Amino acid sequence: QVQLVESGGGLVQAGVSLRLSCAASGRTDSIYIMGWFRQAPGKEREFVAAISRTTGNAVYADSAKARFIISRDNAGNTVYLQMNSLKPEDTAVYYCAADRSNVYYPSKIRADYDYWGQGTQVTVSS
Repeated sequence: QVQLVESGGGLVQAGVSLRLSCAASGRTDSIYIMGWFRQAPGKEREFVAAISRTTGNAVYADSAKARFIISRDNAGNTVYLQMNSLKPEDTAVYYCAADRSNVYYPSKIRADYDYWGQGTQVTVSS
């Protein structure tokens, strides 16, 4: 089993930056990809960004490409999401996820992820 714990969310004003962290523990050798999804009130959970723990290959949703950066620490057990120029529409619960099947190229598909964190709330006021 793999446990994922997110941190770094909060209430911020539009235009500022925020960095989310996700720490993985347990059988981390069984996972290859870690990513972020978000779910706004009344909406489906959507892909934000993901990164390969081994190669560092990263993929982004179109909405995240210009403002968000995903990265990992050297061991690959902690993944970060740097969010810049936040907008009210970025308000959501942000979930960390891990994929044990895809090795090199991160998936954008929610169903491909096997483990999920509890989520961290990000609220952006205008």
